[in-house]
Amino acid sequence: MPSIKIHLESAEYNVVSRLAAELKVQPGAIAYAALNRLMLDVQSPAVNIGVGETWAWHRQNLPHRSDSACSVYAYQEKGDDQPTPSRYLP
Repeated sequence: MPSIKIHLESAEYNVVSRLAAELKVQPGAIAYAALNRLMLDVQSPAVNIGVGETWAWHRQNLPHRSDSACSVYAYQEKGDDQPTPSRYLP
């Protein structure tokens, strides 16, 4: 049987794994469903452009859905810090 391997960064896999756990399926089921949805929408010009663009930048960037230790995601629940005088200046 032919196969396609998908290599994910940890940040990408973590999101897929959490979704799979919520839906009570294996992570591979998420990948299969995503491919199925893509194939159903392949007639859309926007989808065709999106596939090409995503493949072009996938080595330099994590997808928006991914976890990232340096992203704003970790700070979303916090309000903005208010400016205060420096404690190091007299």
